[in-house]
Amino acid sequence: MRLAVWSGPRNLSTAMMYSFGARGDFTVMDEPFYAAFLKATGLDHPMAEEIMRTHESDPRAVAQLCQQDGTPHLYMKHMPHHMLPDFPLDWTAGCVHVHLIRHPARVIASYAAKREAPTLEDIGFAQQDALFERLGGIVIDSTDIRAQPEMMLQRLCGAVGVPWDPAMLHWTVGGHPQDGVWAKHWYGAVHASTGFAGAEGALPKLDAAQATLCEQALPFYERLWKMRI
Repeated sequence: MRLAVWSGPRNLSTAMMYSFGARGDFTVMDEPFYAAFLKATGLDHPMAEEIMRTHESDPRAVAQLCQQDGTPHLYMKHMPHHMLPDFPLDWTAGCVHVHLIRHPARVIASYAAKREAPTLEDIGFAQQDALFERLGGIVIDSTDIRAQPEMMLQRLCGAVGVPWDPAMLHWTVGGHPQDGVWAKHWYGAVHASTGFAGAEGALPKLDAAQATLCEQALPFYERLWKMRI
């Protein structure tokens, strides 16, 4: 199985990669199109030059990597906004697609702490909605996972067709060997963890610009939220 898991940033996506990476039957890939996205857009992201030096930046070569087999399964952590219009999508044929979502207020507050003034393009809600329309798949909300990780992971395993493995609830502190080089900027909290954090509290307070962005993202989130498992 090739499992393509789509989510915007700050969305439990790294913890989910670690969860599947803790299984003995999954190989994982961490945002394989990130370097290609940065090279094509020239966007000023943290560590952009190092990312492009370290990782494959030809989208066609990345697409070939995404067609490889795992051990026996492959878990691919993908960001919808990394898939630019001229990037190949033929590699998605035969994948099982999962869309991991999170309330945009939580995403925006978390993202803004790492990179100032996010835009709708940065947080990927519109792109994820378009990819869901094209590829379909299973929808799961990160808030539900954090509230009841064992139950929700069991439900997800059933939906994608793999047996439940309790190893998914824990991982080794300090990161995963397949982390992208950007991990040292973005993954501090999950590197310090050994499992899923507890249930989330109330939605964070946003400033005026962030609240406007949240309103723009909400329709895309709510459409997918209605289809969550």
